Amino acid sequence: MPHVIVIGAGISGAATAWFLRRAGADVTVLDGAERVGGKLHTVELEGIPVDTGAEAMLNRRPEAVALARDVGLGELLTHPATTTANLWIGNALRPIPAGTIMGIPGDLAALKESDVLTPEGLARVEAEQLGELTDDVAVGPFVAERLGRELVDRVVEPLLGGVYAGHADRLSLQATVPQLFALARRDPSLLHAVAQAKAATPASDQPVFAGLDGGVGQLVPAVLSGIDVRLRTFVRELHRTETGWRLVVGSRHDQSELEADAVVLACPATPASRLLADVAPYASAELARIEYASMATIALLYRREDFPAGVEGSGFLVPPREGRTIKAATFSSAKWGWLADRSADTVVVRTSVGRLGEEADLQRTNEDLAAGAAADVREAIGPGTPIAWHVARWGGGLPQYGVGHKAAVERIRADIARQAGLAVAGAAYDGVGIPACVATAKAAADQVLAQERMAT
Repeated sequence: MPHVIVIGAGISGAATAWFLRRAGADVTVLDGAERVGGKLHTVELEGIPVDTGAEAMLNRRPEAVALARDVGLGELLTHPATTTANLWIGNALRPIPAGTIMGIPGDLAALKESDVLTPEGLARVEAEQLGELTDDVAVGPFVAERLGRELVDRVVEPLLGGVYAGHADRLSLQATVPQLFALARRDPSLLHAVAQAKAATPASDQPVFAGLDGGVGQLVPAVLSGIDVRLRTFVRELHRTETGWRLVVGSRHDQSELEADAVVLACPATPASRLLADVAPYASAELARIEYASMATIALLYRREDFPAGVEGSGFLVPPREGRTIKAATFSSAKWGWLADRSADTVVVRTSVGRLGEEADLQRTNEDLAAGAAADVREAIGPGTPIAWHVARWGGGLPQYGVGHKAAVERIRADIARQAGLAVAGAAYDGVGIPACVATAKAAADQVLAQERMAT
């Protein structure tokens, strides 16, 4: 079996390595960071585990939960106690309308009941403009033309931004809301299409999300257990050889070389583009065009006695037009039973800050950023002053799927496929969630293994 080097020790690289090793390959994982996990990381805040990156994974998509079970974390899988959430609009928390697809309603009665739109905004939705869709478009202008700008600004934007830390006016409909894209191509009415899709979806008792008791940050270390991982190892160059690949690693003044039969780039688009510049120049150019948004998560710890009673739901999202520091807040101790069980005397609230092109808040000190987040939470629901906090900064953390992203990914993979023993995986391609990353890892592992079998 081949020796495969995987570049990147986040969930995509870890899963790639795991699939390869399960198939019998000799695997080495390289990462320039000080730890494994990438954006999956758990810290302790006053002795309480808190995820500073993703804290949940889709349960109704099988890849991530199956991997967690396969690596021995099955008994730690858990599901949210509540998934209802709100929008913070006009100094009031209003429930996110039920029966939507990324904020596009299929039930006008539920939209009215949520009280998230003004009478004028609601009337504009009811006066939907019909139309045809033939190609990829940006989500914001498309929905605004059909259903009005207010629905975009108050509902679609915070939901989409909560996932991508981007802007609806720039994000691809096809790449970010593929279900809605497919519906819109078949039906000139978005309202009718969503209503039909919801009616045709069978009821399910299966929870939408899953987490891990003790934090999702446990996943990557478990996946990489027993695999050769070399941290603080910066990959400088990638070259084709007669029999495989040669990698130049190390600092500018202290370099060494590694040989491999195959290589998987499970790193963000920017370093992948750099490494592929000579090997797959067309893929490199496409990868260089993918933008990344920076963000931060701020975990706030409150005394339970200082936290207001009667706060319901799992948290709230904040439309950008509200002008707040935070874009979202999660009532983690209400959402996760295991977290509430760890401490009956405290409450954890996780907030997030940062969108593409809006880095001003991220220039603030950790202390100032935590104070700003706490001030927003105080104004929204009224708790006292947090007794502890933690700021995690994710510079260039989330790829942005611009219009035409899916076609660009197809071109990237087509160019890379011309090079035997080379593949890519990660959030830059088919989705930023954990299951999507695991799916790209499985595809990358299968690709290089198939190529190696053909070569022998």
